[in-house]
Amino acid sequence: MSHVISMKTVDLDRTLSYVRGGELTDRQEQVLDTARERARAAQHSLDHQGVDRGLTVPEALEHLVSGRADATGDCAGNAYYAALLAVIECTGSDAVDVGVYSKPSTFFGLMGDELRSLGVPSDMLPHKFLYADLPGLLPYRVPTPMDGYPAIGHLPLNRAKAVADAYTAVLPRLGDEFTYDTEHLVDLLTVEHEEWQASQKYGHTADTIVFWIQG
Repeated sequence: MSHVISMKTVDLDRTLSYVRGGELTDRQEQVLDTARERARAAQHSLDHQGVDRGLTVPEALEHLVSGRADATGDCAGNAYYAALLAVIECTGSDAVDVGVYSKPSTFFGLMGDELRSLGVPSDMLPHKFLYADLPGLLPYRVPTPMDGYPAIGHLPLNRAKAVADAYTAVLPRLGDEFTYDTEHLVDLLTVEHEEWQASQKYGHTADTIVFWIQG
C-alpha cells in the first residue's frame, strides 16, 4: 500500500481550538461546518469501500469538538484521526505534497539513522516531526489508529531552517538512496521558513508545519 505525505502551515493554537471543547466564534463555526462536510465526504468514501470502523468520521468529529475522544473499539483511533484531519484541511495554508512512500516509517527511520551517523541531532531527524503525534497536544487522550495511519506530525516553523541547514551540511556525505528525499525536504522546509518570515510582516500567525500521512 502506498502512503501519501502532505504538509501545510497552521496557527497551531487556532487549529486545536476547534477540538478542545470550548466556545467557538461565528467565524469558527463556519469553518467547522466546512470540516463537517469533509468528514461526511471521508465517511462516504469509507462506506463505498465497505469499511465499518464502529464510529463514523462525522461522529468522531463531534466528539472532538465537544472535547472528548472516549469511544471504544479497535478502529476508533482511525475515525478520530480522520476527523482531526478534516479540521486541519480547513485551516492554515494550502496543502503541499511531500511524496508517496510504500513504507514511510521504515524509509524515514533508515534515513534518520544515516543522518544521525553523520552528526545530525536526534531531535532534527525526519521521524521526529513526521510522526510527532499532534493529537498528543490535546488536553484529553486520543486513541491511536490501529494500523498507525493516518499519522499526524508537526514541526515548529521557527525550527524549519535549522533542520534544513543540518541536512544541507551532511548532503555531500549522504548515501545515494537518501539524497533526493533529503534534498526535497530541505527545499520544502526552506520555502516554508522564507514564507513564514515574510508573512510575519503582515501579521500572519502561522507557527507550525503540520504533516499527515495517509494510506
